[in-house]
Amino acid sequence: MDVIGIIPARYSSTRFEGKVLADIAGKPMIQHVWERAKQASSLDDLIIACDDEKVAKAAQGFGAKVITTSKGHASGSDRICEVINPLDVKVIVNIQGDEPLIHPSMIDAVARALLDNPSVSMATVMRAIEDEKDISDPNVVKVVIDKNNFALYFSRSPIPCHAEGSEINLPIYFKHIGLYSYTKDFLFTYKNLPVSYLEKVERLEQLRVLEEGFRIKVIETKHDTIGVDTPEDLEKVKLYLEKEKNNA
Repeated sequence: MDVIGIIPARYSSTRFEGKVLADIAGKPMIQHVWERAKQASSLDDLIIACDDEKVAKAAQGFGAKVITTSKGHASGSDRICEVINPLDVKVIVNIQGDEPLIHPSMIDAVARALLDNPSVSMATVMRAIEDEKDISDPNVVKVVIDKNNFALYFSRSPIPCHAEGSEINLPIYFKHIGLYSYTKDFLFTYKNLPVSYLEKVERLEQLRVLEEGFRIKVIETKHDTIGVDTPEDLEKVKLYLEKEKNNA
C-alpha cells in the first residue's frame, strides 16, 4: 500500500468536549472530514482512529473504517502510530479530525510530495494570508520557507517581521494548515523525538522536527480551512458552509 489516510479523533478536548461529534448541517464534524478525505485520489485506505465508543459508533454509522485506540496517547501522532504499526505502507497522511473544510487536493499534494521525492520524509501545507487580522492572531500559525519550499520556522507571531525601512512594501504572510504526511519510518522517528525548547515556547509540536535538524516540505494551496478549537470556530464553519451553499 502506498498511501493511507488516518483521521485521529479524540473525544475529550479541554476547550470543546466532544467537538468531533458536533453537528454541522445535520452531520457530525468528523463525517465532514471523512467525506472530504474520501475524495482524495491518492489514498489507498482511510481510517478513523478514535479513543471513544461514541465516536466509533458514529463513524461506523456513516460507513467509515474505524479503529479504537488507547485513551492514553498524548498526541494524534501517537494514536496514528498505534494504527499503522502493523501495516505495510509507504506514506501516512495525518488528517485532523477538527478540520471539516479540508480540501482533498491538499491531501493529494502532501502525499505526492513524498511519493515523488524519496529524500522528503515529511510535508505540510500553507496558504497566503488574506485577512490582515490573521497576521497578528496567535491562533493562526505562520510559516516561513526557504527557496526550495522547506520550512525555516513556524510561529504564532507575525513572521517575517516587516522591519521599518524595508524595501519590501507588502510582505506575504503564510498561514500554516495542520495537515501532515510522513514516511512510515520517519513517523516513528518523529514520535520518539524529545519535546524541544522552541516547541515548549510556541506550543507547536512541529518545531521539534526543525530543532532536531530534519526538514519539512511545505506545499502551497489556494484553499482555506477553519480548524475547530472552540464553539465559536464551529459557528464560523457553519457560516462558511451556508455561504458556500448559497453561492453554489
